[in-house]
Amino acid sequence: MVLTPLPDSRTEPDGSAVVRVLSYNIRSMRDDPEALARVIAACTPDLVFIQEAPRFFRWRKRAAWLAARTDLVVLGGGATAAGPLLLCSLRATVERTEDVLLPLTPGLHRRGLATSVVRIAGTRIGLVSFHLSLQREERLAQAGAVLERMDEMGVEHAVAAGDLNDVPSGAAFDRLSGRLQDCWTVRPWGGGHTYPASRPDRRIDAVFATPGIEVLGCGVPAGLPGVGDADLRTATDHLPVLAALRVPALKP
Repeated sequence: MVLTPLPDSRTEPDGSAVVRVLSYNIRSMRDDPEALARVIAACTPDLVFIQEAPRFFRWRKRAAWLAARTDLVVLGGGATAAGPLLLCSLRATVERTEDVLLPLTPGLHRRGLATSVVRIAGTRIGLVSFHLSLQREERLAQAGAVLERMDEMGVEHAVAAGDLNDVPSGAAFDRLSGRLQDCWTVRPWGGGHTYPASRPDRRIDAVFATPGIEVLGCGVPAGLPGVGDADLRTATDHLPVLAALRVPALKP
């Protein structure tokens, strides 16, 4: 399937910025890292919200390798955020970053948030990469923590993206979409289902944006240049979600 391309990254004459955003669960790079790098690079993102980044031996080196192979830089996160990671292009000017560890439920996996505030075309944008729990009650609380973190960032415009371990009819998904734009629902582009990559039958990964951001398109990409279907199946066990967003110009 060949899709009508999403808008390229650019700054408009009115000062607004078109930003390409990618969300991707990479399963600790345990699958085919070369295919993974090809997929990310072909999406030409400005901002990448990673889940399940490498967290153990030489994790920084592996994150740096992925960034270098995709013409990006590591913005924040990784093991220090319990898995979520942020990458960005040189188009983004970094204002600040912070890794946030969420409360630990005994017997369950530790979760966290990779967060940052960047400037693109002068406009401040808050970023939150998340990976929610497999357990329903903890997942719902973590969705609330994502919203709380966005409120605390002190920015008008923000994007949160990640693996919800929940479907759109679920409580955690509903909690986020009740406050934020679920970008695929606003303007679907490409596929919706993201898991499992080999035979996707559910949408558990998503990009969310605050109301002032215009969604130009969002979904699972197909027909990426230099990327075959085999790459999408072997890169990791999730499919990526790519969005093009227009962020308003900096207010005078």
